[in-house]
Amino acid sequence: MAYTVSKLTDYSAAALEKAAAECVRACTEEAAAFHSDAELKAFRDRWVGRKNGILTRINDLWLKSAPKNAKREAGIRVNELKLGVETLVARAGLAVEREYLGVRDAAATSSSQRIDITLPGIRRPLGAEHPVIKTTNEMVRVFQKLGYSVADGPVVETDYYNFEALNFPPNHPARDTQDTLFIAGQQGKPQRERLLLRTHTSPVQIRTMEKMRPPIRIVSPGTVHRNDPPDASHSPMFHQIEGLAVDTNITFGDLKGTLDHAMKEFFGSSVKTSFRPSFFPFTEPSAEMFVSCFICGGIGLRGSDPCRTCKMSGWIEVLGCGMVDPNVFEFVKDNGYDPKKVSGFAFGMGADRIALLKYGVDDLQLFFQGDVRFLEQFS
Repeated sequence: MAYTVSKLTDYSAAALEKAAAECVRACTEEAAAFHSDAELKAFRDRWVGRKNGILTRINDLWLKSAPKNAKREAGIRVNELKLGVETLVARAGLAVEREYLGVRDAAATSSSQRIDITLPGIRRPLGAEHPVIKTTNEMVRVFQKLGYSVADGPVVETDYYNFEALNFPPNHPARDTQDTLFIAGQQGKPQRERLLLRTHTSPVQIRTMEKMRPPIRIVSPGTVHRNDPPDASHSPMFHQIEGLAVDTNITFGDLKGTLDHAMKEFFGSSVKTSFRPSFFPFTEPSAEMFVSCFICGGIGLRGSDPCRTCKMSGWIEVLGCGMVDPNVFEFVKDNGYDPKKVSGFAFGMGADRIALLKYGVDDLQLFFQGDVRFLEQFS
């Protein structure tokens, strides 16, 4: 006769033990009485089904109906019973699988289905450098050949290193052009100690001069952040490559010669460079450097069509540069950077923009969308 759950009237330890033993015995007998997948499913549903399974009814008729003073003992016994029944059901399922499914699998196994462990494994396809990282590394190698070393610094910076020590005093109007992203909860700190996401890699220059005495020649590639809405030419996160050279008797001529050589190495020996006056708080004099368009050869036309890369001007702006402002040296004067004895130049370029120009891409966002079909073109 099939097992049914009866409501308990006696909640003594002996009565609970007897009721649980009857339940386990019934489950054991039923587990030995079926021989197919369909019967196994029906057995599982009958005993451990969530809505009408025997274990669910035991919980309702034994535990929920137990008197308050017997609930603890009944709960312990019901939990033990549930664990025992669930174990029996699981073992029954394994027995059926071994007896029937296992036999079928063993009969079907042939030499053609066995694994040959002497064969080479499946190799994962290797990735490639992201086009922006690839461009950055290529440009950095150009300066490494000139004797420059690579320096880096934190992305989360203080106001002091990002602005003040670079000749951006508090309330300087040039701070407004940086579109800075500040870390929350900094209002209680002195301004120079407030944290922000660096807006350029120039803080690395100050940090390096604090650690190393002149002469120094460094390039500092890295990510920077500004509050720019993403579009075809802007992103709130982008990449910069900045450089700094400090020694005695460095002149603007050294700056022009260095950058002219670097651009010819990177874009080709036929490109020309042009320097036009500009303004940056940390350099004086300052300039923007242009290279002759390497797409149209500097004539502004591609055949009879206008050259979109240089907008028919024949020139492409690639970076900002200038001689280090003496006020910047004052912040590291005690480490050998007396502005009366040393001079230097600095430059900075956007690696993303250089990559756009190099690969002829017209939308910056394509670099950051992670579309493998686009990125694998540059591998």
